[in-house]
Amino acid sequence: MRETPDDLHRLQALLDTSLARSTAHLRSIISSERTLTAEQLTGVLTGMCTLALSTVTAKGEPRVSGVDGHFLHGKWHFGTARGAAKARHLAARPAVSAAHMRGEDLGVFTHGTAEVLNPRDGEPAADWPGLLAYFRDFYGDDAFDWDNDVVFYRLHPQWMAVFAPDLAKLGGKADEA
Repeated sequence: MRETPDDLHRLQALLDTSLARSTAHLRSIISSERTLTAEQLTGVLTGMCTLALSTVTAKGEPRVSGVDGHFLHGKWHFGTARGAAKARHLAARPAVSAAHMRGEDLGVFTHGTAEVLNPRDGEPAADWPGLLAYFRDFYGDDAFDWDNDVVFYRLHPQWMAVFAPDLAKLGGKADEA
């Protein structure tokens, strides 16, 4: 777990607020008995978690694709090739939705805005050196031309809900994320 107490506090406030302002239908599915706390969630979302990422084309058409998601400091981080369609979509329209699902045991649903962490011709995010060290350690130092091949993003969540009907079922999967 890489989250600070402040990260956990912000994440818990987001989870609570998101669920409180959700529809009655969603609250009938995701109740306090079928969700996770911020601390439980960060314990389950370790390593790489495949995300279904939704972007929007210039014509307003939805597109979904898979990305490697890393849940760090209470937010999703992901990358893609600089020339990928999703990179063009996010450059023009940074609103994004992401879902991470593990069968019927876990669903994490997030809506927010994507921030570029390592722009090609701009100043990187202040925490980019630490994130880059994490990604290099995870993927291998020579997996990519880190400066030119891949653009990384942080999803700033404005809404997040978690469905987890049985925490005990997730215990054995926490390290497989």
